[in-house]
Parts: sequence; C-alpha cells; structure tokens
Amino acid sequence: MQNLVPAAFKALIDSPGTTVLDVRLPEEVELAALPGAINIPLAELGARVAELNPSAPIAVLCHHGVRSEMAGRFLERNGFGDVSHLIGGIDAWSQTIDATIPRY
Repeated sequence: MQNLVPAAFKALIDSPGTTVLDVRLPEEVELAALPGAINIPLAELGARVAELNPSAPIAVLCHHGVRSEMAGRFLERNGFGDVSHLIGGIDAWSQTIDATIPRY
C-alpha cells in the first residue's frame, strides 16, 4: 500500500480509472467530502467489498488517515493490488489542497 501526502493523492485521483473510497461515517461525509468518492464506512467494508473493483486503483481516505490505512490493509489482504491511502486524511487535504472543504 502506498501512503500518500495530499499532493500525491490528488495526482492519483485525478488519473482516470482510480476509485476514491471514503471510509468515514455518512454524517462525516456530509460535513466534508471529495466529489465522486464512494462512501463505504470502515465498519461496513467487509460486507461491501464486492462493490469495489479489485483490478482498479483504489485511493482511500478518512478524517485523519487512521481508518483509511486500516481499510487499505484490509483491501490488500483481500486481493486488491493497487491501494493507496491519504496521510492526514481529508483534514490534511483541506489544509493543503482545497481550503473550501470544511475542517471538523
């Protein structure tokens, strides 16, 4: 799994074919979200993993990076070969890439 700083994560999600997976709770996503991201809360990932394409690059994010790292490791153990996660989560994204995304 690749651990990406916000600028590298942005480059990845801007490339065609990358699935952006947000593993935060729906109420967190309502506060701050990346457009086009699929929301599957970490606690539901095991039951919903079939919704994701294991051959597509997956870019995972959460609030600060802890849950996304756990999700990335889970995906790797379940056959996903190209997994990255956002170090610092959407909070770091808001601070360095897009200040219009609220911090919470």
